[in-house]
Amino acid sequence: MATAPKEAENAIGLEEIRTERQEPPKGQKTFTVEEAVETIGFGRFHILLFLIMGSTGVAEAMEIMLIAVVSPFIRCEWQLQDWQVALVTTMVFFGYMVFSIVLGLLADRYGRWKILLLSFLWAAYFSLLTSFAPSYIWFVFLRAMVGGGVSGHAQGLIIKTEFLPTKYRGYMLPLSQVFWLAGSLLIIGLASVVNPTIGWRWLIRIASIPGILLILVFKFIPESARYNISTGNVSAALATLQRIAKMNRAVMPEGVLREPAKERRGRFKDLIHPKYLRTTLQIWIIWLGIAFAYYGVILASAELLERDLVCRSTAPPVQDSGDDSEERRSPCHCRLFGPAAYQTMIISTAGDIALNPLNILGINFLGRRLSLCITMGCTALFFLLLNICTSSTGMIGFLFMLRALVSANFNTIYIYTAEVYPTTMRALGMGTSGSLCRVGAMVAPFISQVLMSASFIGALCLFSSVCVVCAISALTLPIETKGRALQVCI
Repeated sequence: MATAPKEAENAIGLEEIRTERQEPPKGQKTFTVEEAVETIGFGRFHILLFLIMGSTGVAEAMEIMLIAVVSPFIRCEWQLQDWQVALVTTMVFFGYMVFSIVLGLLADRYGRWKILLLSFLWAAYFSLLTSFAPSYIWFVFLRAMVGGGVSGHAQGLIIKTEFLPTKYRGYMLPLSQVFWLAGSLLIIGLASVVNPTIGWRWLIRIASIPGILLILVFKFIPESARYNISTGNVSAALATLQRIAKMNRAVMPEGVLREPAKERRGRFKDLIHPKYLRTTLQIWIIWLGIAFAYYGVILASAELLERDLVCRSTAPPVQDSGDDSEERRSPCHCRLFGPAAYQTMIISTAGDIALNPLNILGINFLGRRLSLCITMGCTALFFLLLNICTSSTGMIGFLFMLRALVSANFNTIYIYTAEVYPTTMRALGMGTSGSLCRVGAMVAPFISQVLMSASFIGALCLFSSVCVVCAISALTLPIETKGRALQVCI
């Protein structure tokens, strides 16, 4: 037992020698990763980064939106009731919630790039398996595993954030919403053609193709230099920065790259450090509320179209189902989407980027907090407006604006969360936030697909109230990240 103190002293001595060797000679210039990123500036590398990492949103949108366009078909094939259809979406987000924390923790410890690649392989594999699901139970389980894989796609946003110069983050990150829109429109367009012809199983197989193709181009994107420097891998970080400078035809800062390695990375207790406790709790509330509203809008749109609940209209149904058959009167509500329904979904989905220009201006000039507060408040208002008895065109207009607002909310909170946490806990911060986000997404199906059938106004008031709480939380966030350099450690 007496040898333990001696070994500790030797270890301390070796650490001191190692630290002394790392000290640069007197008078030698040094620079940090932050300074290098700002000096190199924006260029061709960042455009490539934007296209590849942004395209992860295409794959994610297709996998998440898939349930909205497949649910009427699985409802009919397996004669499902409301709660069973809602459970499918809930389990997708349950898988997302569980794996979001795990993958965020692993990304802070082992690297963003590795976890991103793993998540795409995982999601593509289980997505393909889903298309062969022999029963409802297998379908639910396999979609939950897909949700777990999709949760790792957030690492693409973190890599983009850590490579972008400060003044470009508020512009480039919201533009990534274009890829989510592209994925959403693509899956709806495919569904309108594939579902009525070769079936929903082939739709799932086709939807997995973008994710598989993206895996092939990941090699062109390096691991985050900020992550490498936080682990003490200075040579890898320097090589990455030099490569970026060469691609951008820019020069590196003078001197030697020097930044102390951070041994404490990806620790849960750092999220509740006194410096970040209030921020973390309020971010969690906002993420939960935004996801609740976002997926509530998506699923409510599908439910309105499927059941023709617009003001108890006597308008023709989405798709003629013949005479008043037993199937039509069944509790399973077996009614498939027709061409008009897909067109309406495409129009409302296009709202995802309708407010992007205003959102970008708000983020960069009003700041992240005030911008988010305004869009959340407007979201609450438009949820209530859905109760107004109007024409189908008016309803589509309300849904269009709601999609635009909830997408703007997601844009802003993604940027804020990636900016507010330091490098040593950024992936974990995003992971835990994404996990809480999925709690909201898990609840949304039961409100949009179950409660809305019992009390339309009750469901809308619930969505609106949650948005008001999020607006207050956004306005009172203790840290504004507009124009703020990314922090390295606590």
